[in-house]
Amino acid sequence: MAAPYFVVERELVMKLLFISLGCDKNLVDAEFMLGMIQKEGLPGETVELTDDEYEADVIVVNTCCFIGDAKEESIQTILQMAEHKQDGRLKSLIVTGCLAERYHEEIREELPEVDALLGTNSYDEIVTAIRGSLAGTFYEGRKPLDGLPQISAKRTVTTGGHYAYLKIAEGCDKRCTYCIIPSIRGNYRSVPLEELVAQAKELVEGGAKELILVAQETTLYGTDLYGEKSLYRLLDALNAIPGLFWIRILYCYPEEIDDGLIDAILRNKKVCHYLDIPIQHASDAVLKRMGRRTDHADLERIVAKLRERIPDIALRTTVICGFPGETAEQHEELMQFINDMEFDRLGAFAYSPEEGTPAAEFPGQIPEAQKEAWRSEVMELQEEVCADRNAAYVGRELLAFIEGRVSGEDAYIGRTYRDAPDVDGYIFIRTDEALMTGDIARVRVTGAYEYDLLGELVPAAGV
Repeated sequence: MAAPYFVVERELVMKLLFISLGCDKNLVDAEFMLGMIQKEGLPGETVELTDDEYEADVIVVNTCCFIGDAKEESIQTILQMAEHKQDGRLKSLIVTGCLAERYHEEIREELPEVDALLGTNSYDEIVTAIRGSLAGTFYEGRKPLDGLPQISAKRTVTTGGHYAYLKIAEGCDKRCTYCIIPSIRGNYRSVPLEELVAQAKELVEGGAKELILVAQETTLYGTDLYGEKSLYRLLDALNAIPGLFWIRILYCYPEEIDDGLIDAILRNKKVCHYLDIPIQHASDAVLKRMGRRTDHADLERIVAKLRERIPDIALRTTVICGFPGETAEQHEELMQFINDMEFDRLGAFAYSPEEGTPAAEFPGQIPEAQKEAWRSEVMELQEEVCADRNAAYVGRELLAFIEGRVSGEDAYIGRTYRDAPDVDGYIFIRTDEALMTGDIARVRVTGAYEYDLLGELVPAAGV
């Protein structure tokens, strides 16, 4: 008797490559999109993530265009991914994020390989966009820049699991003359506190021990929803979550730092004594042309107050070099300010003229070579400052998150409370004990470099 014949439906696999460029705020959007794709799936397909562009059926490029270099990186990435359309493997190329919001018409006209565009406030339409593009329909999602995307899926965290970013607001009201963000992200919109606490609990249940609060401006959190700056309320609520070890705050505009925030940092033991306070310059004339809301004296006062009330606070900042009309004397004023303030961490950027911003039309545009020369001088000075600040920690004991092992050595890479991921330094820890990424170790600092520390594990130490 012949064996029975069975028809078996073969499960199809759709391989997805997701590329997220730019800042950590953009990364949060990407993680929400990944979560929605994995939750909703595609009709008749199992979605499988890949990091190989040559085997991807669908590629999503989440773009940035904050400054010229970021815009160029986004464009080049799209062009490189579009080449895979030629061999027939790539079925859909989706462009999302800031570039899609700002240059949607240009992308449609000049990049026919792109199958769908999603603006900054429309990333909740990612599954619809992919489905439509696979069906042969160009999809463009561009909502008004008000409200917030409606998310019902759990985020797919891509940072390794032991830390995660928590985006607490969208957009910005500041209108600095050099910045395009309000045009591509809209006005300031806070995420309701209860939604953030629910997100945070979900992230901690998934293994996150450190939450990093991000927004274009974190210190104004809640003003649009609750009628007052409410970051202190959020810190109180997050501090009560079991299993959470550290809370780190980024992007605090200096003029908005008040006693309420400082008090919240001091009373909530999980909040790192670390603040990122972008100052952008120290010359009153330059700050005024930038549309900033502080002057030299304000910045000195704010830094002094933070160090007086939180003596072990680590301060990070960013500055712009070569702003239109900047003089050599104003650059020297910035250099002296950096030398005097002794920021623990500092990033310097050459001014990038962005079309659509007032500063791009200002007279006195600085040659690129001069901007880069000034940026290099700032970073050389900061290297000396940072080395001195690091040297003061030799002999002290610090807690550190383990980020991985140094290949071929009995040593691990860690981050202390002074170090945000990807932008700050590390502590290299010598030990023959077995540690895991995400472990929290007590470390004695034994040496210091310009940006990094050396240390040894404190034996049998609890945290």
